[in-house]
Amino acid sequence: MNPDLIRGVSAPAVAPPAGSCDCHVHVFDGARFPFAAKRSYTPGPARVEDLAAFEQRIGIDRIVLVQPSVYGFDNSAMLDALSRLGGRARGVAVIDLEKTGHAELAAMHRQGVRGIRLNLEVSGQRNHDFALAQLRRAEQVVGPLGWAVQVYADVDVIAELAPGMAALKVPVVLDHFAGVKAYRKDEQKAAFGQVLALVKGGNVYVKLSAPYRASRSVPDFDDVSAFGAALIQARADRMVWASDWPHTGSSGNRTGNLDQVEPFRKENAGRALDQLASWAPAPDLKQRILVDNPARLYGFTHPAI
Repeated sequence: MNPDLIRGVSAPAVAPPAGSCDCHVHVFDGARFPFAAKRSYTPGPARVEDLAAFEQRIGIDRIVLVQPSVYGFDNSAMLDALSRLGGRARGVAVIDLEKTGHAELAAMHRQGVRGIRLNLEVSGQRNHDFALAQLRRAEQVVGPLGWAVQVYADVDVIAELAPGMAALKVPVVLDHFAGVKAYRKDEQKAAFGQVLALVKGGNVYVKLSAPYRASRSVPDFDDVSAFGAALIQARADRMVWASDWPHTGSSGNRTGNLDQVEPFRKENAGRALDQLASWAPAPDLKQRILVDNPARLYGFTHPAI
């Protein structure tokens, strides 16, 4: 185990309720599962045992593993982690929408996968027609399995895609405060308003995750609070929380040198949970966001471990 990956992480002031879920984490193990040749960075190791120690530190029982971009379409590392974590974990895969067949998807389902991710932000994809076609194709592919489609994109892109998202017959999950940037709040005000309207429609979830991706107000990222509170007020039953562990770096700071290991950020998820509690002080709201909503979205049926 690497103690650096939990150093500086405090337990939240109030322990999360039993069955709480961290809905967005990654595992990296380049020695056992080589990274894709075509990637934007090279992370250090963050293995299952490190993840388990981290979640224990912050008092979280359940986990959703999200396929990171460095593994491309090879979900082996994520699936291995699912097998080791058992019933406490679910997965979100990245697949080739045109080539991944039903048998492979069914096998993933048995292993605990409950969604796929469209990473429009990392790919720099801002073509509306292409992105909408990807969403509709994703709906066709995963709809029969009851999976969700997770989207990582800037809030302006999401606002543009909002009518198409609202029409989908599968749950849509928006990463990291729906891509809002608190330091651009004035220019993104209209787009965020469209996101709130989209969320009120009911088929779209938002991850209250990685405030450091939405804010430049260190160390507490207080300028994100207004967005978090507004999203919870819009549809508390469509909010989930996530740490984004092990906190990969920013694409804006990358040099393109894949021989250089990019360090993880030093973030305190315990403090982030305390921040969530300030937006949702009522116990029933924390129960919804941390337990009930992720259980419904990701199909947790086993008792928390």
